[in-house]
Amino acid sequence: MMMTDKQIGDKVKAHYKSGTYLGKIVQDRGDKFLVEVLAVWKHPMQGDLHNPNQTEGVFFHERKALAFHEKMNVKKPAVHSFEATIPDYKESLLEAVQTYKETLKQKDTPYNREALATLERLEKEYK
Repeated sequence: MMMTDKQIGDKVKAHYKSGTYLGKIVQDRGDKFLVEVLAVWKHPMQGDLHNPNQTEGVFFHERKALAFHEKMNVKKPAVHSFEATIPDYKESLLEAVQTYKETLKQKDTPYNREALATLERLEKEYK
């Protein structure tokens, strides 16, 4: 049995798929926690996660951030205590998009151009 110092109601930062979220633990599910999303820390990567930075011959996925109050099953090692104030969901989402866009703009590659176009479409939906 895995021992953990985290419990239901705790504020956490959790890595899920290719994004990172702030939220709270709502259920202990053995090797995972069910975490309710309250803010976005890092926007999910765009594209094919199995072929990162590729645009040729792959299905380029549009990956939305999880919604406010959406629940995610996260493996316990990917859940970390978070002590600071959790920011407003929408502000955190737009900030995470902006941070990701800045990273993509640093290098002009086919992948970065495609990911940027995808993010800009998502950003319009988010607003």
